[in-house]
Amino acid sequence: MEETRSFGYICPKCGRAVMARRSAFSLAAAAAHIECPCGQSDMLIETDGSRFRLWVPCGLCGETHQAECSADAVLRGRGIGLACPKTRQICCYVGQEDQVSAQMEQLAVRAAKEKAEDPEAFTDNIIMYEVLSELKDIAARGGIRCRCGSTRYGIQVHRDSVDLCCQDCGGKLRLPAATDEDLDRLCCQMTLTIPGRA
Repeated sequence: MEETRSFGYICPKCGRAVMARRSAFSLAAAAAHIECPCGQSDMLIETDGSRFRLWVPCGLCGETHQAECSADAVLRGRGIGLACPKTRQICCYVGQEDQVSAQMEQLAVRAAKEKAEDPEAFTDNIIMYEVLSELKDIAARGGIRCRCGSTRYGIQVHRDSVDLCCQDCGGKLRLPAATDEDLDRLCCQMTLTIPGRA
């Protein structure tokens, strides 16, 4: 089976975790683009055979960063994280799909928390912070899945709610995140099921 590598970043425009897989062969053959479904951000990957150059849209500071890595680091091993030079936080992951998926969950939460420091970002910053922490706990015990059977999902953070979006069928579960009642309701859930698209 052909070896593939996964790439992940947080869209600075819509806040979605963007993940895509590319084969090692296609990466070596031509430049690759990984675009957010919102159409407003795009990660570019180029190689000269020995090194890879990546242009990464940063969900933490909103800018695009350029990084250079050895072909060996990109194509082999468990994975690498690329940091935002402004926040010094990881803003992009490359590696095995399960590794990148797990890291992207944490990155989505971190990006949302960075946004929470903007006083206008959310209806109630503390409630949003607690909701995101609770979601992280539910995810850590494998409690988030879609009715289509997938366990791959992304997180979109809005002013007063959080969407869990299935990465396979596109189904969406909206969780209100503005009041104490919203937080209490979430804390009672052991598992969350995204409705799925038929």
